Amino acid sequence: MQYRRGEEGPPSASTGAAKGAAALPARARRLLSTALPGLAGLAFLLLLWWLGTDLLAAEGGFARRFSPTATLPVLLHLLATPELWLHIGVSLKRILVGLTLSLAVGIPLGLVVGASARVDAATSPSFQFLRMTSPLSWMPIAIMLFGVGDVPIYFLLAFAAVWPILLNTAAGVRQLNPEWLLLGKSLAATRGELLLHIVLPGILGHVLTGIRLAIGISWIVLVPCEMLGVQAGLGYFILDTRDRLAYPELMATILVVGITGFLLDSLARGLARRFGPEGA
Repeated sequence: MQYRRGEEGPPSASTGAAKGAAALPARARRLLSTALPGLAGLAFLLLLWWLGTDLLAAEGGFARRFSPTATLPVLLHLLATPELWLHIGVSLKRILVGLTLSLAVGIPLGLVVGASARVDAATSPSFQFLRMTSPLSWMPIAIMLFGVGDVPIYFLLAFAAVWPILLNTAAGVRQLNPEWLLLGKSLAATRGELLLHIVLPGILGHVLTGIRLAIGISWIVLVPCEMLGVQAGLGYFILDTRDRLAYPELMATILVVGITGFLLDSLARGLARRFGPEGA
């Protein structure tokens, strides 16, 4: 086919390349526009830390031992040693086990509570009472029942994480469109098929939100749990640095706790966007 002067012809390779080159800076600008405010906030937090421990603290004062000028080089050194990564791996393993236990308990209970108003009315006061009891208050009982070691930590993490998973699962079941269930029943779907193909996909977004909340709560509870009767983990390492009076290492470990928790939350948020209803 021939094109006259002034008529639009087929796009050339150079035109497509130009559009791709124009789209790349646009994506980069959007990424920068979302990342820059967060980076500015972190820089401001670092500035406050430096002002409080380096500039305003008295010369030779105790606060200077926690300053960024003393902590950041130690942090880089720790990141290059296998000892720190061992503690991080142990802590992450405990989070994974506790989260798995909470999912095994919270999702089935949430399905039952969300599907039955009578079960919800009967269990809601008990669940709310248990949910509002600090998991750390169960620590002495957990140690007396399970002894020292990983088992009481798994129990406390599962106890802390089960409530957001249970409550979000129940909320997702209540918000299911009843017409979906009617359609499945009209097609002679069994209860198992309704659960696998309608209920679980329909509540996936709520479950992922519960998992994100559960990870945050578990990570907060983990560090004090690891300060009792264990020989590895970030909580144990914080106590170890305190006992050795290695205060820059202590502050560096606190930074590692915060960074690891931030990365875990970012991972959970990414999964929610990817597999939730909005990312579908």
